[in-house]
Amino acid sequence: MSDTRAAAQTVRYQERLLVPWWWWPPGFLLAALIAATFARGVTALPAWLPYAVFFPVAAIVLLWLGRVEIKVVGTSSGETELWAGPAHLPVGVISRSAEVPRSAKSSALGRQLDPAAYVVHRPWVGPMVLVVLDDPDDPTPYWLISCRRPDRLLAALRV
Repeated sequence: MSDTRAAAQTVRYQERLLVPWWWWPPGFLLAALIAATFARGVTALPAWLPYAVFFPVAAIVLLWLGRVEIKVVGTSSGETELWAGPAHLPVGVISRSAEVPRSAKSSALGRQLDPAAYVVHRPWVGPMVLVVLDDPDDPTPYWLISCRRPDRLLAALRV
């Protein structure tokens, strides 16, 4: 059974919050150190086996850390939705939105953070977007979303 909704969607903005490229060499270096420790400590194993196990594990962990996707999707019925990870909401319930610069991120995630807020935070992504909701049926007051290009995300929400 095919999903006909996927074919009728128009992606206005899409971004995957991947880890920076410079995390990969230290990740593989750590995998090599752990594999070398296993190879020297467990002599019953072939020397190549720990490397064959830990290098793919390092790659999987780094890919898993960057699995979150942010997107704004318009449907054929005219509705627009904001997706942040597994959660989504119609753009019609957004009362206002703004960019949270890197310099204000610690304040937004610190004492000022409402415990009921929905947060998609990745520390390796600098800016964030604040999306304030106006939905009486939803107890979530706002969303805070990490985003590398907040101006493009905000423009896609306003279209």
